[in-house]
Amino acid sequence: MRLIRIYNTLNAHFGDLKWWPADTPFEVIVGAVLVQNTSWRSVEISIRNLKERGLIDPLKIYKADKKSLADLIRPSGFNKIKSLRLKAAVAFIMTETGGVLSKFNKFSLPVLRKKLLTVHGIGPETADCILLYALNRPVFVVDNYTRRIFSRHGLISEDAGYETIQRLVHDNFPKSVKKLNQFHALLVETGKRYCGKTKKDCVNCPLLGFGGC
Repeated sequence: MRLIRIYNTLNAHFGDLKWWPADTPFEVIVGAVLVQNTSWRSVEISIRNLKERGLIDPLKIYKADKKSLADLIRPSGFNKIKSLRLKAAVAFIMTETGGVLSKFNKFSLPVLRKKLLTVHGIGPETADCILLYALNRPVFVVDNYTRRIFSRHGLISEDAGYETIQRLVHDNFPKSVKKLNQFHALLVETGKRYCGKTKKDCVNCPLLGFGGC
């Protein structure tokens, strides 16, 4: 019940955050790969570059020259590494669906997640972003903001692993794509505004009454 109270409090404070910002499910997948170890603002520039070249399409990225692709996504940092990861993700999509994302519906959530985790450069957080935001599967995304907020409010230990944190939410929160989407977005927004790694604003935080901090 405490997770639901946290959700309701943050939801009342911030409203619908309409996350993930993207025009298509495939754009979500591109963003999920590019946002690794960088800011979303940098990713937006890279995605704009790809859009200007008409490359927000699985087949076109699959056929794109690696160097040209790396140049276009340079604003996201680690561009050579991320170009290889993006190529790997697209190769997976083409192999499994021929570029038609709706064909992923034939896989159960556990099977699809397991498949995604075999793709070069896709770890649990990226896989779950793809599952939730691109493929509308009910899975909770754990990130550094989640870890920080949950640990500071006594919900988890500071060294809790990804699967442990995710299980906490899955066991105690509605398995709704819409609510899991919004909950992750709310925690990200709270972390950015009030619960920084070193800079905290507990006095103005909407979770002030929940203890911790």
